[in-house]
Amino acid sequence: MTRMAGHSGKTDGRQSRWDEHNEARRTAVLDAAIAAIEAAPEGAEVPVADIAARAGLSRTVLYRHFDDRADLDKAIRGRIFEHLQGVLLPRVTLDGTPVEIIQRIVGAYVDWATAHPRLHHVVHQQPLGLPGSPTDQAIGQLARQIRDLIVLGTTVLAFEADDDVQAALDPLVFGFIGMVMAAVHRWLGRADPAPAAEAFTGLLSEAIWMQIHGMAAARGLELDADVPIEQLLAGALESPESEPALESTETP
Repeated sequence: MTRMAGHSGKTDGRQSRWDEHNEARRTAVLDAAIAAIEAAPEGAEVPVADIAARAGLSRTVLYRHFDDRADLDKAIRGRIFEHLQGVLLPRVTLDGTPVEIIQRIVGAYVDWATAHPRLHHVVHQQPLGLPGSPTDQAIGQLARQIRDLIVLGTTVLAFEADDDVQAALDPLVFGFIGMVMAAVHRWLGRADPAPAAEAFTGLLSEAIWMQIHGMAAARGLELDADVPIEQLLAGALESPESEPALESTETP
């Protein structure tokens, strides 16, 4: 029994090392694909042979790690979104005013898309909201993080959203993200993108803020764009019964 367990342990160890080797090679292929996409002419499809060459593999060996071209393309989009999430997720924090938070997230996306237009184009080759797709998973994760930020804010401000608002919050945030992506895609698609990135970021952030502000006002809340969120949190912790910075305009 002991010898069998030891033999099994050796087998498991070899399998673990083999799995790690395959995962490392798969990651190298995806990074090579991203480099090939960024180096290719705008709109050009990158041949698998070019990706394999950049990864130092033959086309045959590459396809040992992917079912077919569709599976490879799906994995490439997933890898691109991993990079994009690394840029965006750290920006989803409570630092600053509501408008500053929105501008920070939108600005990070505009900067990334401007720096990587070909990767941005690949992202938009797949429809938003396709269940199980890398696009859906990545945007869903970002949407959940932003939703959680909003829920925390409403909790601090002692605002109780009704059941419909709570149920709709996730798809609404998902829709805001989709709007930003579509607007940036349209903006970048121009021969000479105008206005400049900074101005475009400001206008796009304003559009999102006005939607949030308008929806809050319609439910009896007047949001203050100039009050830092951390100040609201500190005030709530220090004086739970004090008047919140987010005032209710709802008549009794």
